[in-house]
Amino acid sequence: MQHRRKEKVVIAGEDAGERLDRVLAARIADLSRSRLKALILAGEVAIGGRTIRDPGHRVNAGDTIELAIPPDEPAEPLAEDIPLAVVHEDEDLIVIDKPKGLVVHPAAGNQTGTLVNALISHCGTSLSGIGGVKRPGIVHRLDKDTTGLLVVAKNDRAHRKLSAQFADHGRTGPLERAYLAFVWGVPDRPKGTIDAPVDRHPKARDKMAVREGGREAITHWERLETYLGVDGKPVASMISCRLETGRTHQIRVHLAHIGHPLLGDDVYGPGFKTKSALLPPGARAALDDLGRQALHAYLLGFEHPATGETESFESPLPADLAALRTALSTPGEPEKPRRRKV
Repeated sequence: MQHRRKEKVVIAGEDAGERLDRVLAARIADLSRSRLKALILAGEVAIGGRTIRDPGHRVNAGDTIELAIPPDEPAEPLAEDIPLAVVHEDEDLIVIDKPKGLVVHPAAGNQTGTLVNALISHCGTSLSGIGGVKRPGIVHRLDKDTTGLLVVAKNDRAHRKLSAQFADHGRTGPLERAYLAFVWGVPDRPKGTIDAPVDRHPKARDKMAVREGGREAITHWERLETYLGVDGKPVASMISCRLETGRTHQIRVHLAHIGHPLLGDDVYGPGFKTKSALLPPGARAALDDLGRQALHAYLLGFEHPATGETESFESPLPADLAALRTALSTPGEPEKPRRRKV
């Protein structure tokens, strides 16, 4: 078993005020600045015992920087026998119902146990190579903890045609992507459109945000169900979201932007955690058990790259979200205050 290499750098007076990645690149000659930047973003660098994730962090004289360098990963993903829920498969493509917790493709911190590793085992060498060795056949993605439907190309022709449909966002073709989302609160009208540009968060680089000058992002939504809290007032709802664009975290960012973040989304809705006290006891327990954002890609439609026929697939709510829905739909009684013993 390979061990992590450790490096320690003490900042001299002449380097005070320099960028962290630049100082490390000058002191650790065998690692490129881009590699060091990736290590910083991955949380492998600490100053005085405190993890620093900003490559542009300005260092101070006397700082002690500790760097942990993981062993080199294999250049290409390896086949892994990971069970897949195959909804449809033919010689051109495969449609998967992705479970929660499954990362789509290898990246920093997730080199194994991904959908790509499972696909290589399942499909062998038939996957399209257009996506590169790390993303063979991958046309679009779902977040690690978002469940639901995802299509993968098994040859280059299928990859090109499917990618063109996703790039067009269904504006001139049959591509359709829809999600079921459980959100805090109830939108004030039955349906609507969120047209707000999305870009990287200015401070937290692992988050996205609505930002002027960002990439165009459009989400159409429709309210489907409303759920009452223990006080008899609306506390949450289930809505359907249809994507007109496909930005990273788009639905999560957009719903938070209009004041209705996803239940269970600790990244974009942390301020709503206290609202769980308003949920019926069963719903509160179901939300605690969920451990992820309450989002499911339930509908996927596209033009088959070989036949030209419109294909459409639907996925029922997975067990954890079905349990949450049932619990939210079950009226709860307010908790009675406990009598104090005298």
